[in-house]
Amino acid sequence: MSNVTMKVTAKANGSHVEAKAKKHTITIDEPVQQGGTDQGANPLETLLASLTGCESAVANIVAGEMEFDLQGIEFDVRGELDPRGMMGEEGVRRHFQKVTIRAVVQTSESDERIQELKAKTDDRCPVFQTLEAANVELDAQWTKA
Repeated sequence: MSNVTMKVTAKANGSHVEAKAKKHTITIDEPVQQGGTDQGANPLETLLASLTGCESAVANIVAGEMEFDLQGIEFDVRGELDPRGMMGEEGVRRHFQKVTIRAVVQTSESDERIQELKAKTDDRCPVFQTLEAANVELDAQWTKA
């Protein structure tokens, strides 16, 4: 299998960004108190949303391979960041220190099988692996609905 290239184009006006991915538009912005127009999620929220999308997509692939009864997943994802790094303070990480993932899985499967699905999903999810490679502390827990 050969490599796949992902492409996004974007037009920025201040902190408001209209990004295009294929035929889809993604609006990214900052809240008004941070100089934006609050017309979209901020870039870091968008990254966390990407994590949920990637985990869901990979989980569905893995569930098919495992013959796992995956009926749905609900995610609550939170990222902790020290804003001093983003503001230029030396010695402070510019990216998330910690990301907490709480996934509630709708399934008839056992807790043991849910943990197997989680482990395989986390191992194969490119967004999860990117955060892990950046030494972000990942606290991921999957439970049965």
